Amino acid sequence: MNVEQIYKDSSALLEGHFKLSSGNHSGFYLQSAKVLEDPKTAKLLAEALAAQIKASGIQVDAVCSPALGGLIAGFALATALDVRFIFAERVDGQMTIRRGFEVQKGEKYIICEDIITTGGSALEAANQVEADGGVIAGYAALANRGFCTRNGCSTDPKVNCKLPRNLPLFALEDFTFEMYTPEECPLCKAGSVAYKPGSRGN
Repeated sequence: MNVEQIYKDSSALLEGHFKLSSGNHSGFYLQSAKVLEDPKTAKLLAEALAAQIKASGIQVDAVCSPALGGLIAGFALATALDVRFIFAERVDGQMTIRRGFEVQKGEKYIICEDIITTGGSALEAANQVEADGGVIAGYAALANRGFCTRNGCSTDPKVNCKLPRNLPLFALEDFTFEMYTPEECPLCKAGSVAYKPGSRGN
């Protein structure tokens, strides 16, 4: 499966000048919502991700995603794994599980995002699941930005990867793009203005 080509065919691998959620700038941006708007493509990607998880042999009872970006990917993955799906959302800046969702004590969870960058939002959701008595079996994403090491790869995680090193990260592809602080961004120095296309801060 050529995941990069799927993103390109869906006009989801954008080129330009982007401000990322971290505040850094990049000349490329992954817009997974454009990929996931096609149910057939979402199903195809989720089944490939589920196959990795099943092959690992870990037990999974449920999938939890941080809102908003991870919702479709997480639901599609839960469907492919045939397990329950819940989500966490920010309330006054704090990741919270509500809407009647209940985490059973000892229940084993995959935390699923559409894209893992440093893993900060995924870790916040995981912490909430654990606080409610659940157990984190691993993390999953359609795309990995290369800061964290996905299952089966030998590269070392970057220092800003926030995911625990003792749990697997399942992902379909690594997308490693250069990122810059606003002060060092060559696009800014050339006179371009960064645009934020994501779901947060718009």
